Amino acid sequence: MPSPFPGMDPYLEAALWPDVHNALASKIRAFLAPQLRPKYVARLEIYVVEDSSFENEIGILYPDVEVLQIPQNRNTREVPNRLSNVATTPASLTLPVMQPVAVRIPTVEIRDTANNVLVSCIEILSPANKREPNITDYRKKRQRLYNANVHLIEIDLLRRGTRPLNYLRIPSVPYLISLTRAGSGVIDLWTLTLQDILPTIPVPLREPDADAVLDLQAALNAIYDEAGYDLSIDYTQSPPPPAFSEVDREWMRQLLDRIG
Repeated sequence: MPSPFPGMDPYLEAALWPDVHNALASKIRAFLAPQLRPKYVARLEIYVVEDSSFENEIGILYPDVEVLQIPQNRNTREVPNRLSNVATTPASLTLPVMQPVAVRIPTVEIRDTANNVLVSCIEILSPANKREPNITDYRKKRQRLYNANVHLIEIDLLRRGTRPLNYLRIPSVPYLISLTRAGSGVIDLWTLTLQDILPTIPVPLREPDADAVLDLQAALNAIYDEAGYDLSIDYTQSPPPPAFSEVDREWMRQLLDRIG
């Protein structure tokens, strides 16, 4: 069963996202590989970041973390300390220690076959890379790639978090694709609403070689079908936060009513 959404399915932004991220990276490589031979290859590169500020992801991306509240008995508010015999006040709340979560982030790297030199990098943004402290490191990586004359494609299919591109002229839209060609001094943007089909975008190689072509919607549709995401999504529930506008919510209600 295909997704009911014409473009990005917002229900994929929650617990299914790690699988979506991995599957999409692999599918992008599969789509590009035949276009790249014999001068280039597409490789999956995995790097790991520590997600240490994930409180807002609990119950969305990560399983709920139990918050233990200690009920207070008004008659026993103070507990004697067994060493000093001085009464202390019990804590009103006990929380688990939040340990950093190691997040594996796949990227697609296009390298030349002659020297294994990185030519283009395709980043699918992770929630961990859209908030501090990792967003600062990610922005530094973007600059390093640009300084190294590497083309960069960034695929942001997550509404949560802060976008690495912080230009005031970028409209407030749910999804964003960007292409920074090496040495160009400009960034091409595809701004996407909930109703938009994902674009078919160029994937630059080295001059004078023509760009490869990536149909992002076809890639997303393929992994949705292969993984059977429809079997894990309850479309009668609300999509994960942040909340959509009333116009978008009404559009979704009409869309999902047709499959109900």
